[in-house]
Amino acid sequence: MPQPRRSKKFGGSAAHQRLMLANLAASLFAAEGIETTEAKAKALRPIAERLISKAKKAQTGDAAALHKIRQIQAYLNDKEMTNKLVKNVAPRYMERNGGCVRILKLGERNGDRAPMARIELV
Repeated sequence: MPQPRRSKKFGGSAAHQRLMLANLAASLFAAEGIETTEAKAKALRPIAERLISKAKKAQTGDAAALHKIRQIQAYLNDKEMTNKLVKNVAPRYMERNGGCVRILKLGERNGDRAPMARIELV
């Protein structure tokens, strides 16, 4: 019996899905809001929340802070976005316990009627 899947595949392998969500997360932190399909936005939200939580823990300045920064860098694979996340985005959410990302439904896309959503930082 095959192993149950934890999330949607989006028409690709697990490696493709991880890279696609990493690119979406980097774009989200760069622009602080992107438009994508609802399914991708719903899959991106827990990843973005987890990355923001790691960036918040990297603000402590102890030995674990460097480890958290390296974990974020390993996932995003973009030094510039890692720096922006740790230095600019995370300090805004230090007093907030989760709920840093908002999904707004936009309606359907003209070409294929796919449900679209805007995902943004609160």
